[in-house]
Amino acid sequence: MIAANLPTLLPDWLDAESMITGFIERFGVWALVAICVIVLIETGLLFPFLPGDSLLFTVGLFIGTGDLPVPLWVACLALFAAAFIGDQIGYAIGHAVGPRIFAREDSRFFKRSYIDKTHNFFEKYGGRAIILARFVPIVRTYIPVAAGIGKMPYGHFIRYNVIGALAWGVGVTLLGFWLGSYEFVRNNIEVALVLIVAVSLLPMVIEWLNHRRSARREANDSPAV
Repeated sequence: MIAANLPTLLPDWLDAESMITGFIERFGVWALVAICVIVLIETGLLFPFLPGDSLLFTVGLFIGTGDLPVPLWVACLALFAAAFIGDQIGYAIGHAVGPRIFAREDSRFFKRSYIDKTHNFFEKYGGRAIILARFVPIVRTYIPVAAGIGKMPYGHFIRYNVIGALAWGVGVTLLGFWLGSYEFVRNNIEVALVLIVAVSLLPMVIEWLNHRRSARREANDSPAV
């Protein structure tokens, strides 16, 4: 493997490179199936800490370098399907048991704040949130649940879901395939993955900064008592 000797910045079960390398060693060409299962779990089964963005990027990079021996179009189609089906499952969960999700207590992998932030994200962006949230860790796991709870018309949800699954599942994979053609990226996979995760967090950082700016402006505009 390209960077098998590089130190990882995350535990193996969260590090995309280590995860995919392990799948390839165990399953060979069928590693793609295991990768799709991970994508489906993150997007559909309320498990937000799996490495979605970096996983897709690394799949594209490994296909480009020959470490993952599957055609690029097959991987893109499979990952699109996994991302699409995952959100469908999330919508169904929200539609069926939404109130019980809101009533859940905090646990190791579930925080009420996740639902609250996702609800605010959904309220602000409406249907576009289904697409935008694909690139926001944690929020992308819960946004289809919020759509189901909010009874978004199913036809609308499917349309947004198709666009989001294409932009994320296919787009990030193609980005990894393209950037993997550059020697610097191939030799610095860990750095590239950290940058991908950082970029995926930008929408949340921008939103937080906008919120602070708005709060400061409101405070300055408020008449003194």
